[in-house]
Amino acid sequence: MSAKVSIDDVERVAELAHLKLTLDETQAMLHDLNAILDYVAQLNELNTDSIAPLAQISELRGAGGASELRADSLQPSLDRSTVMEEAPETNGAFFKVPKVIER
Repeated sequence: MSAKVSIDDVERVAELAHLKLTLDETQAMLHDLNAILDYVAQLNELNTDSIAPLAQISELRGAGGASELRADSLQPSLDRSTVMEEAPETNGAFFKVPKVIER
C-alpha cells in the first residue's frame, strides 16, 4: 500500500508552484498523483537484488555512455557581429529577450 496524496497536499504544491487550480483541476491532479504513487508502489515490489545500482543511464554499456562519446575538439564559434545582426533586439553584446517570469 502506498502513501496517499490529500487535497491539502495538492493545494500546497500548487501554491509553491504559483499555480491557480480550479476545483476540477485539483481533483484531477489528486487522482493523477495517487495513480503515480500506486505505480511506484508496484515497482517497489520488484526484486532488484541482482541489479547493480546506477545514477545515470550513461553508466550502462551500449546506452551512449562515456566510452561512446565523441572526443572533445576545439571548434570555431560564430562571429558575434554576424550573429547580432540577425537578432531581433540586442544591445550589441547580448540578445534582449522579453521577461517570461512575473513575480
